[in-house]
Amino acid sequence: MFEHLEDVRLRYEEVLAELSAPEIMNDATAYRKRMQEQAELEPVVEKYLEYKKVQEDISDSLAMLEEESDDEIREMAKEELTFSRSRLETVEHDLRILLLPKDPNDDKNVIVEIRAGAGGDEAALFAADLFRMYARYAETQHWKIDTMNSNENGLGGFKEIVFMITGAGAYSRLKYESGVHRVQRIPVTESGGRIHTSTATVAIMPEVEDVEVEIDMNDCRFDVFRASGNGGQCVNTTDSAVRLTHIPTGIVVSCQDEKSQLKNKDKALKVLRARLYELEQEKAHSAEAEQRRSQIGTGDRSEKIRTYNFPQGRVTDHRIHLTIHRLDAVMNGDLDEVIDSLIAADQSAKLARLESA
Repeated sequence: MFEHLEDVRLRYEEVLAELSAPEIMNDATAYRKRMQEQAELEPVVEKYLEYKKVQEDISDSLAMLEEESDDEIREMAKEELTFSRSRLETVEHDLRILLLPKDPNDDKNVIVEIRAGAGGDEAALFAADLFRMYARYAETQHWKIDTMNSNENGLGGFKEIVFMITGAGAYSRLKYESGVHRVQRIPVTESGGRIHTSTATVAIMPEVEDVEVEIDMNDCRFDVFRASGNGGQCVNTTDSAVRLTHIPTGIVVSCQDEKSQLKNKDKALKVLRARLYELEQEKAHSAEAEQRRSQIGTGDRSEKIRTYNFPQGRVTDHRIHLTIHRLDAVMNGDLDEVIDSLIAADQSAKLARLESA
């Protein structure tokens, strides 16, 4: 796995030199590509140089043990050797993780769809709670949120809400959130104090460029209608809302959060591209059944992935058997512990599969 690391280091030095070249600096597209390549290569090169340094330390300690007769110096060399060998294992593991094939969507923005599932009004209230959770997490990551469509239930909940999160690494952090989220709590509408179980479905889709998914506009039907619900002044007094139907697949997308019909149409097309891309991904995953089974879960909407138990104050992610007793913090957007654990588990699974191949 490490054979080509010296080539990676040489390429990194080439990129650094190219970034200083006038012809690259004056070409915005070329400069941006080099900057992106530098950002991708830098952590690998830094870890590789650390790997080489630890190997040198091991060689030095072995040479000292061979050449020295002084017992005190030899004891120090043994301690250094033990430490360096342990360090080498850690660095090798980190390098293997860095060399895993990268998900091409990791740097993309995401489109998030949250829909109330089983549980009526309580499910809609839970969907609203999930929206706030992701919105607060986005704030901590300095990401931007843009609501594309929402359908409220009158009690402050959402039957459905669709929004975009824009920011560096959004998909890489949120891609594990797709699936069925389950809540166990006493609903505000429950007078008998009984605990109810409700669900909401989350779908995380990378934003897709026009060139990645080509849409034939002859396959699309646009209907306009008057927006409903809260939308600010004028939003629900004109036919600005857009309903887009993709005839070949039957996919229907509604967008009504903008006052401009043109902006709603643009947002609807973005959601359609993401859904069509997701359909293609599902087909590819079906064809790679073994690989799909080994993944931690990054797309199946029917998979029950997490339970939020309010009476016990805990959150359990069923895919990696992780339980956290900090429900309030999680619902307030403190998702790093959950997401970091999912990323680590996914990397370990991919590494194990690669090494057994």
